[in-house]
Amino acid sequence: MSADPGDLVFLPLGGTGEIGMNLNLYGLGGKWLIVDCGVSFGDDSTPGVDIFMPDPAFIEQHRKDLLAIVLTHAHEDHLGALPYLWPRLRCPVYATPFAASLLRAKLREVGLDGQVKLHELPLGGTAKIGPFEIELVTLTHSIPEPNSLAIRTIHGTVVHTGDWKFDPEPLVGPPADTAKLSRLGDEGVLAMVGDSTNIFNKGATGSEASVRTSLAELFGRYKKRIAVACFASNVARVESIAVAAAAHDRRVALVGRSLWRIEAVARENGYLADIAPFLTEHDAAYMPEDKVLYLCTGSQGEPRAALARIAANNHPHLTLNKGDVVIFSSRIIPGNERTIFRLHNQLVRLGVEVVTEKDHFVHVSGHPGREDVTRMYQLVRPTIAVPVHGEARHLQEHARLAGECGVTHPVIIGDGEMLRLAPGLPAVVDTVPIGRLAVDGNRLVPLDSVIMRSRHRMVHNGSAVVTLVLDRKGKLLGDPQVTAMGLLDAEHEAEEHDAVVEAVRDAIGELQGAARQSDDVVRETARLAVRRHLKHSHGKKPLTDVHLVRV
Repeated sequence: MSADPGDLVFLPLGGTGEIGMNLNLYGLGGKWLIVDCGVSFGDDSTPGVDIFMPDPAFIEQHRKDLLAIVLTHAHEDHLGALPYLWPRLRCPVYATPFAASLLRAKLREVGLDGQVKLHELPLGGTAKIGPFEIELVTLTHSIPEPNSLAIRTIHGTVVHTGDWKFDPEPLVGPPADTAKLSRLGDEGVLAMVGDSTNIFNKGATGSEASVRTSLAELFGRYKKRIAVACFASNVARVESIAVAAAAHDRRVALVGRSLWRIEAVARENGYLADIAPFLTEHDAAYMPEDKVLYLCTGSQGEPRAALARIAANNHPHLTLNKGDVVIFSSRIIPGNERTIFRLHNQLVRLGVEVVTEKDHFVHVSGHPGREDVTRMYQLVRPTIAVPVHGEARHLQEHARLAGECGVTHPVIIGDGEMLRLAPGLPAVVDTVPIGRLAVDGNRLVPLDSVIMRSRHRMVHNGSAVVTLVLDRKGKLLGDPQVTAMGLLDAEHEAEEHDAVVEAVRDAIGELQGAARQSDDVVRETARLAVRRHLKHSHGKKPLTDVHLVRV
């Protein structure tokens, strides 16, 4: 089975079966539209990799038929891959003003300023892009200007929710346009492609206004330094922290580059207008400790972020001591637990009090709980539900809830599965290759490449380099030189090091005749000798390379 050119299809290349790195395709009439282009962040399982993203190889092969990229909002997992992948796609981009401003700043950093044709759409705006008519539907989230997309086609309307919740008091930006959602439902919606992140959370998510009130009460308890960590992109939370601090006669200093970037973009687009200018960390150092609040990056324990440097006592301008407090106005993103708890422990050792969402009401999510999702289905009333933005268990539970809400066809798919939405019943009609690209220095490499696999092996098993000098007949002209990085210290473990050298010499000595004259045989013999010896002596099989010189 395969898609016909006239079929309306949905194809996720990232973000379905996982949380993060969203990259979604809609196809119709041989033309393609991308919705979102995001990254995910590395962890202990991806050594040396800070960010990675979906491999766009499929749509890159169809670039001549790619019409545009439409961004639902400005979070990294929806926008962050665009500066890396746009040179492979080279199509127009559509975004609201806040997302467009943030994207321009990112494009400048990679030398793409002025090259991307960027169309700004107002909140609630529309655009005709080939066979797709796009209408933005304003929602609420943990960043300004989040949108659902109503994608109208000859086969019907698809509502792509993006990230969202229903916040009656969002504080920054308007509340969700439920009237438009209801109108779409009245018109008839073919399918809804929807956020599954908080599908296991009972009830509604809650309001940012409640967090602001709670933070103001909490700040009043402390007389020494207060540091708060939150997601830099949560402009409403930044504003809430500033308002709550002002209620206790404290000025706010921003500590971390990403906070200053977001602050500039927010003010450029009319947000934070009633908030006094923030202090720099340098200026704040001269303030009395009960008159300043430090707003820091690093809520997820990122090693290069401001809070990690403060906890390690190597920040140039800010130190925290006994009696100070750090408030984590954020949640722990799954997978970051170990890093965050390590940061908590470092702070506690300094005598700093640590407050998290488990200790006080300091955070509210930007994603919908079950009650919000149920209400969304009651408003939109789609025939088909396609859960995305979640792991397998999230998608399954979302599909089950959609069925309970009266959706006729809840469908679970994964990245790379092409779902025909119309005509006819929904069905997977094709599967395309998918992959992950890691940012490695100034290049992109496949996450499953030999480079990345080798790096992973080196992290866990170390590496060894052997240098051999032989004559043309294969006689060793000196002792093999062995360096076992991450395994042996030749200076302090001379006996163990000599034993490895001896193992290589013995293995080469056992070779006969033509084998000694074969470079490939000699290299493999030496490589295996090192790995076998270190496996026996240290329980490790290092990544081993052999340099052979014939004289």
